[in-house]
Amino acid sequence: MSKYQLQVKEINKVFSSGFLINKTQFKAVNNVSFNLKAGEVIAIVGESGSGKSTTARMITNLIKPTSGEILFEGTNIKEKKFQKELPERFQMIFQDPFAALNPNHTIGYAIGRPLKLKNKTEGSIREKVIELLTLVGLTPAEDFIEKYPYQISGGQKQRVVIARVLGLEPEIIVADEPTSMLDVSIGIDIMNLLLDLKEKRNLSYILITHNLASARYMADRIMVMYAGEIVEIGDCEDVINSPKHPYSKLLLQSSPDPWQTNDEQIDFIEPLDTNKLDKGCKFQFRCPYATEQCRNSEISLYKLVDEREVRCNLYEKVEDR
Repeated sequence: MSKYQLQVKEINKVFSSGFLINKTQFKAVNNVSFNLKAGEVIAIVGESGSGKSTTARMITNLIKPTSGEILFEGTNIKEKKFQKELPERFQMIFQDPFAALNPNHTIGYAIGRPLKLKNKTEGSIREKVIELLTLVGLTPAEDFIEKYPYQISGGQKQRVVIARVLGLEPEIIVADEPTSMLDVSIGIDIMNLLLDLKEKRNLSYILITHNLASARYMADRIMVMYAGEIVEIGDCEDVINSPKHPYSKLLLQSSPDPWQTNDEQIDFIEPLDTNKLDKGCKFQFRCPYATEQCRNSEISLYKLVDEREVRCNLYEKVEDR
């Protein structure tokens, strides 16, 4: 038995478009590897287009990796015997709760339908739906069962989505920007709910976010992605308080902080089409420390201490010690 609940090993995703001579390819995720322990929360952070949501969808088997392996408790999720178990082991909370619920179906139907399909309850489905609604803080639950999505608020919709996910009793939940469509105060309530459910249900989370504040609030570890690659990974507080990669520093610098000083500010440069780079660091044109080595050689993830790693030539010598 592996000590890790989830192991992601060098997964890649290449999307193709066009036909024959006009066919083009885009590498959305490039050799991403990380591990998740039971009960852990890891946040995948990066700007739009960094590959974080594509990574999440590969983990939940919504899209297939071009190459690489994803193991759950040592078993490859592609194995036929595991496919039926997969929806009950992994669930996903999507970014937009408004789009996640069918406006033609009641809240009771939305939560109860998966329970019926998977035979997840021996008693009344209505009773189980009431239990789940109560668990996510929608009380009195009887008042919500017959309502339609348009009759409840955005925050309440997200709680309904979470209740539906919990009905299948997953072990790992991938939350893709679960608060980005909500007001700040409501978003904090949702994060508190997720953390409370983590303890009650022994859940593990993969949190997808562009918001470092959300990552710091919820996560044990942070994985920073840029242009489809991991550029830094480590303990949450370590990455926030002492970012090593220039892109991590840029992310932190762009977050509102009244105590932030002007020391080591990185000038913002509009990102280029990194898919056209055939060699060197993907961040080279935005980095104030870029050298010829950065432009002409492959950049590895260098291990600093424990599980802290960074993809930057500035730390190449650290690994040799």
